[in-house]
Amino acid sequence: MIRTATGTLAALVGTLLTAPLGAQPAADIPAKYRDIANRIIAAAQADSAGAWNRIAELTDRFGHRLSGSVALEQAIDWTVQTMTHDGLANVRKEPVMVPHWVRGEESLELVAPRMQKLPMLGLGGSIGTPAQGITADVMVVASFEELTQRASEAKGKIVLYDAEWRDYGYNGSFRRLGAIAAAKVGAVASLARAAGPYSMRTPHTGSMSYDSTVVKIPHASVTAEDAMMMRRMIARGQPVRVTLRMNAQTLPDAQSHNVMGELRGRERPNEIVVMGGHIDSWDVGQGAMDDAGGVVVAWEALRLLKKLGLTPRRTIRAVGWTNEENGMRGGNAYRDMHKQEPHQLAIESDGGVFNPLGFGFTGTPEARKAIEAIGSLLAPIGAGKIGPSGGGADIGPIMATGVPGMGLEVDGSRYFWFHHTDADTPDKLDPTEVQRCVAVMAVMAFIAADLEQSLR
Repeated sequence: MIRTATGTLAALVGTLLTAPLGAQPAADIPAKYRDIANRIIAAAQADSAGAWNRIAELTDRFGHRLSGSVALEQAIDWTVQTMTHDGLANVRKEPVMVPHWVRGEESLELVAPRMQKLPMLGLGGSIGTPAQGITADVMVVASFEELTQRASEAKGKIVLYDAEWRDYGYNGSFRRLGAIAAAKVGAVASLARAAGPYSMRTPHTGSMSYDSTVVKIPHASVTAEDAMMMRRMIARGQPVRVTLRMNAQTLPDAQSHNVMGELRGRERPNEIVVMGGHIDSWDVGQGAMDDAGGVVVAWEALRLLKKLGLTPRRTIRAVGWTNEENGMRGGNAYRDMHKQEPHQLAIESDGGVFNPLGFGFTGTPEARKAIEAIGSLLAPIGAGKIGPSGGGADIGPIMATGVPGMGLEVDGSRYFWFHHTDADTPDKLDPTEVQRCVAVMAVMAFIAADLEQSLR
């Protein structure tokens, strides 16, 4: 009887391991994984501030982490050491050459109709000014269309884009493309109102672009309050004149790294669910919300699964991608190095680790059914939504090879208050909300990695 039972068990195991993909209907997923999902959620929420403490330690130790900086590489080395101490598998860093833009000293001063220093931040990739700065009258416009209509007034001026907040895509366009449009009409420099819905006199930095067909001019961000003030002055008939000084420069590319650790799969370890965020940040604030939080919640999700003794069918890999902010080299390097590995799913968190609402998903209709079934297990904590599309800047390159992708969706109502500013510090994050993000990342990654079927 023992031999017969053993033989029967072996045959059954063999049948399960060789079962065709697609053998697990999406409708069966909630019942199969409900207890596991509840265990993960309970364990994550029982830890009152573990992930928040790690975000704070990372950002307090190293501060902001712009590509090419010593601080970024120190943060990456610390992450390797700490992931290793946590017992993650295959902890490593993979080399990536990244842009190296340096801000240098900078200032903006109102010189007419009165004297006042104005908060400002040079925009990433901008050239500097001459040593003496650029002193010129300001021309305020609300849109690119207005600039075109008033092109004859712009020559020799500093163009200021004062666009009221609509959304990040619209307002960010003045940061990204403002220098090109202003240079085309003869401006000597350009300023963009901070791209955010709320301000306490905080300028916002971020990347900007040049066009090889027009001259490069310096480009900087000013606060919403000061942009509106200069508009009011000009509307009253008071010419506004400012002096802009920027020592920004672009140095040769520098060595950086993607950093990662894994929870190895029990049956298909060469198949991957990858998740994470970007470990670099702009050179202001501490980069806590954008995006140390995204890296840490993925990392903590792996640590939680390991603590609970949950080993999925496939490998889950947590990654801190480098150079998302001003070059996207990390995401592209990851694709080039790992595109031969079969990826089950890619998940990114780069919208702040505020209260989680669910995920956006991009993939096949059949894969969506499975993802929605997993999402239903997150409904008890209000995170069951699966939106119509998902992804992220860092996982975009690997998604382009056919990998389905997801982006963590959160209550982002305060995200652009602090985005790319000196105010992006750990205190803006609620420890309880961060732990919920850990829970939803862990549940989604574990079940996606454990499914019998492929999501591709």
